Amino acid sequence: MMLDNAVGVLGGLGPMATVYFCELVLSMTHAEKDQEHVNMVILNHADIPDRTDFICGMSGASPLPHMLADAKSLESVGVRFIVIPCNTAHYFFDKIADGVSVPVINIVGEAVAEAKRRVPSLERLGVLATDGTIITKTYELAAGSLGIECVTPDKDVQKDVMDMIYSGIKAGKKTDCEKLRYFADHLRQKGCQCVILGCTELSVAKNECGVNDDDVVDSLEVLAQRTIERCGRKVRDGRF
Repeated sequence: MMLDNAVGVLGGLGPMATVYFCELVLSMTHAEKDQEHVNMVILNHADIPDRTDFICGMSGASPLPHMLADAKSLESVGVRFIVIPCNTAHYFFDKIADGVSVPVINIVGEAVAEAKRRVPSLERLGVLATDGTIITKTYELAAGSLGIECVTPDKDVQKDVMDMIYSGIKAGKKTDCEKLRYFADHLRQKGCQCVILGCTELSVAKNECGVNDDDVVDSLEVLAQRTIERCGRKVRDGRF
């Protein structure tokens, strides 16, 4: 099977975020008929070992071999490029990108670039993400290359962020919207001019809670927009 101008979605990391990413691509595309939408090949590999558990040393099961095999599978059906709707997985980005001949879009770099676009004078960038993303400093490295300081929550707040991601969103429970807004306010109080939702489960929570603050950058929305643009489609006005 070969698809014309298709994006390969390396998904399942987690499954809810993958489904929401595909919904975003659909809803953000300016299309008046089926044929104006984005072609997608979606590999929703839900039982890939947890990225944060491996990075933090709580599991010896590496997700990399599975993600690399999935990337190669997507490449084999002729996708034009690959996206990974999971921030923590981008610790392995270079190895995955080196393992295939098609481009792989980096959600972290794109989200930081969007924050800089929204706040040209950006100096302090807040990041809400998993412990795995924070430990590996993926956002810190991307922001640092643009001269931007990366700021993360205090330890007690970060514990609550992880609880929301793993015990809440991934478990299919209703989001505490007041707490989500508190996380962003906590980083604003630390001098952050912009806050990135650097975990795709938090993107799901943002949608559930209707958080649309201009200074909150949703990494999954950014990835969806870049996907639409790279496929030569139009982004719907007012959506992003």
